[in-house]
Amino acid sequence: MEIPTETPIKKPKRLTSVVWNHFERVRKADICYAVCVHCKKKLSGSSNSGTTHLRNHLLRCLKRSNYDVTQILAAKRKKKDPTLAVVTYEEGQRKEETISPVTTFKFDPEVKKEEVNVPINLGSVRFDQERSRLDLARMIMLHGYPLAMVDHIGFKIFVKNLQPQFEVLTNSAVELDCMTIYAKEKQKMYEAIHNLHGRISLSADVWDSSENARYMCLTAFYIDEDWKLQKKMLNFITLDPSHTDDILSEVVIKSLTDWTIDRKLFSMTFDHCTGYEELIFRIKDWLSQNRPLLKNGELFDVRCAVQLMKSIVSDVMEAIRDVTHKVRESIRHVKSSQVTLGKFNEIAQQAAISGERPLILDCGQQWSSTYLMLEAALDYRGAFCLLEEHDPTYTSALSETEWDHASAVAGYVKLFVEVTNVFTTNKYSTANIYFPEICDIHIQLIEWCKNPDNFLSDIALKMKEKFDRYWSKCSLTLAIAAILDPRFKMKLVEYYYPQIYDSDAPNQIKAVSDAIRELSNEYAMGSSSLDPDTAGASGSLASTTIGTRDRLRGFDKFLHETSQSHNMTSDLDKYLEEPVFPRNYDFSILNWWKVHTPRYPILSMMARDILGVPASTLGPELAFNNRGRVLDHHRSSLNPGAREALICGQDWLRMESEEYNSPHIYTAVPLTVESNLIGGSFNQDTSSRYVVPPWECGGGGQGIVSYEPGIFTSFPRGGVRGKGCVQMWCYEKMYLSTCLINV
Repeated sequence: MEIPTETPIKKPKRLTSVVWNHFERVRKADICYAVCVHCKKKLSGSSNSGTTHLRNHLLRCLKRSNYDVTQILAAKRKKKDPTLAVVTYEEGQRKEETISPVTTFKFDPEVKKEEVNVPINLGSVRFDQERSRLDLARMIMLHGYPLAMVDHIGFKIFVKNLQPQFEVLTNSAVELDCMTIYAKEKQKMYEAIHNLHGRISLSADVWDSSENARYMCLTAFYIDEDWKLQKKMLNFITLDPSHTDDILSEVVIKSLTDWTIDRKLFSMTFDHCTGYEELIFRIKDWLSQNRPLLKNGELFDVRCAVQLMKSIVSDVMEAIRDVTHKVRESIRHVKSSQVTLGKFNEIAQQAAISGERPLILDCGQQWSSTYLMLEAALDYRGAFCLLEEHDPTYTSALSETEWDHASAVAGYVKLFVEVTNVFTTNKYSTANIYFPEICDIHIQLIEWCKNPDNFLSDIALKMKEKFDRYWSKCSLTLAIAAILDPRFKMKLVEYYYPQIYDSDAPNQIKAVSDAIRELSNEYAMGSSSLDPDTAGASGSLASTTIGTRDRLRGFDKFLHETSQSHNMTSDLDKYLEEPVFPRNYDFSILNWWKVHTPRYPILSMMARDILGVPASTLGPELAFNNRGRVLDHHRSSLNPGAREALICGQDWLRMESEEYNSPHIYTAVPLTVESNLIGGSFNQDTSSRYVVPPWECGGGGQGIVSYEPGIFTSFPRGGVRGKGCVQMWCYEKMYLSTCLINV
């Protein structure tokens, strides 16, 4: 006999036991059944049967053996122990003074009526106190929560009502767990750095705190084996107020030694444009004792470009402080009352001022807001001049000369705002983007210095003096990075230098060309490879083996010079002789070099190190801020070891979390090319041709466009005709290799 279709019935309001989250109540004829959602076994579901047999079944259910039964057991215990109750926040507040960190909170297994129909997953694993402890410590570290949150009564109540078995830890216990996580993550970081084939660049940033303490943060920048730019914090060092430059250098050197990266170091970037000369000198001197620096250390000292912008703008704002004060007071006067504001708006309409941009007052912490205030005030310049005639209480009027100065300075600062936005748009910017922007500033400074107004020309001269110090240290590094951008190569240097150096441009261009060739030769001779005794940093190599390799180091150099130097040097020549790559907005230089590494094996090693140099260390949150980095109170109050563990650990966990959550935008996708479908034979030819997408070279409806220097060949999508190249690997909009097709 056919059994009637079983239809779920709506749970009555009295079905509030947690056990019903694991049973479906169905009716067949006049009989109610409780069907286990795990094993589908039918049990009595009558309201007169109670729930004891259901609880007992769940404890025996094999298909539910992996689920936590804590709440079910707690429900049974509640019947035996009527003293169990939910701890509410109000009750917790009243008892806060008497609750100890290990106070036992009671848990109510019964759910609220409105939650009856909400499915609850009690977990896929049994409760693990140790794992939960580390999860809590990881959460505190990742999100920067204060350690003291575990002492907060609200947190204790929340956790105990969520999981009664969890033992709330003390502040010091959580700190120890954080230190455990830090040690584990530090070992992972150490291994990642020492498995890296390329070099590392460091940034050294100085932090402050409200307690007037100072800290130095050392951060490693490098491009990994997958050609992704990485930024990892290495140390957060508490500085003693008595520290001098020589002590600071010892602090940095100790960090390099602890991480054993002194032989992998390519450059260091400081966020201050002035000072630290003695610090840099001592570090370079110590490094050169163990191993000569590339290009005699000319590329080692890099200054933060965004910090340069901030420093120059600060000097400019100080020079026109009186003018800025008058503008600020003028705006305050206009906004002092509705009557004055209405009168000002009428005057603005009479002066034919559209008033699209409202008047604003600047914020003392943001220098960009002062620029916006000046820009808005300049739009109402005519109205302010008329206001002086109609309002005798207006006493902050600017003269025509002062308005001219404000206009000129606003133009100066506008350029720095635009350039700073370019530098801080991307989270991590490779070094190739800085050269054209810095060159534009250089050219503008030359023009501003020619201003016939002595006041403005003096400001421009002071700006250029500070800029020239930066240019003398960083221009070569930025120029080489730009040359390693296939869209620019030497052409960008040849474009900018005549505008900067005038008649001396050929000599300066030759100096850059010689420098990149010299650097390429150093890489070709093996100077970029790791030292043999650093390859065995773990101590796995025997001392006799290391000694043997040391004795043969000269032979390695001889071998490169006699048998490979010519081919390695032609690597750069081949790259420079080929046409520049077409510029487009979604171009990724790291993807380009990843694809072309087989074609330029030595040059790609150099590009990896140069492009990873942090030409700027300030993000958008600090780029326009007049203050520097300030450590919050709860972290500045920790001991130095815990402070470093929490801050560095947060950086590592955050990077790991972002890498896990962010999708991989660029993925190498193999394309299968079958000769029987195309009707041709394939000969590998990656040395003289490479594929350029049709959207890059104006291919229009063509399927594939390839070219040699001066030769363009296209093939229709419908089939291949003639002789040319087809892509074998597609890397988003770049291609890994090509094949020569003869049809």
